[in-house]
Amino acid sequence: MKATAKRVFSKARRTASAIFKKKYPSETSKCRPRLAKYCIGNGVDLGFGGDAITPSAVRVDFPRPYATTEGQPVQLGGDCQNLEWFRDGCLDYIYSSHLLEDFEDTEAVLKEWLRVLKPGGLLIIFCPDEQVYRRHCEDTGQYYNQCHKHADFSLRKVKDMLAKLGQTDVVHEQPLIDVYSWDLVIRKH
Repeated sequence: MKATAKRVFSKARRTASAIFKKKYPSETSKCRPRLAKYCIGNGVDLGFGGDAITPSAVRVDFPRPYATTEGQPVQLGGDCQNLEWFRDGCLDYIYSSHLLEDFEDTEAVLKEWLRVLKPGGLLIIFCPDEQVYRRHCEDTGQYYNQCHKHADFSLRKVKDMLAKLGQTDVVHEQPLIDVYSWDLVIRKH
């Protein structure tokens, strides 16, 4: 019995690994025409997954990202919850696609990301509306990303957190685009 369970677990792990390592169009490729224009100056692409928003963005991800798309290498490897590499107020922009929903304490992550932005700097976020995304996965049979932490993750939820933190103004928002995602660009005071 133990040998059978071990084989089943091993096959499941290989299947999950193949899904994560499979090359596929990146989420960033869907929003680049709309959002790259905000990525000016010195900035980072957090959780870039192999396809940075612009050629000049510093590519930050796990040393070995769980998903890869275009194969660009990681420049700064680590956890995007703690941007220890950067001093306060040093970046012109932070871009992140489909990453913020993976953190348990979303508000703390937003606070950290705002810490490293200069006054006038932009936070550019492209994320899924979790309920729309779950319906999409169910309707299409698409693999559901188990890293998502919040069933109620949405543009409204993130805007409410940012309002609570203060120090930002909305520059651009698109509530639902590209099937299940939304855009948000905010400027730090």
